[in-house]
Amino acid sequence: MTKAKAKTKIKTHKGTKKRFRLSAKGKAMHRSSGTSHLAQAVSSKRRRNLRGTTSVDGCMEATIHAALNGNSY
Repeated sequence: MTKAKAKTKIKTHKGTKKRFRLSAKGKAMHRSSGTSHLAQAVSSKRRRNLRGTTSVDGCMEATIHAALNGNSY
């Protein structure tokens, strides 16, 4: 009698998990770059527009979904 080989689990990519999350409608959201420090050199208008999260470009959606396995963190 041969043992059936167990399928391996698909693991979440931890770097992607830290940087992206999925919205309620499934869009991948990320934090704008250039917001962590040295913001005094940037204009107030630019700082204001960098606040919050933005959606990822459409060409990267499938890659991020695959890395997150459809989970939102």
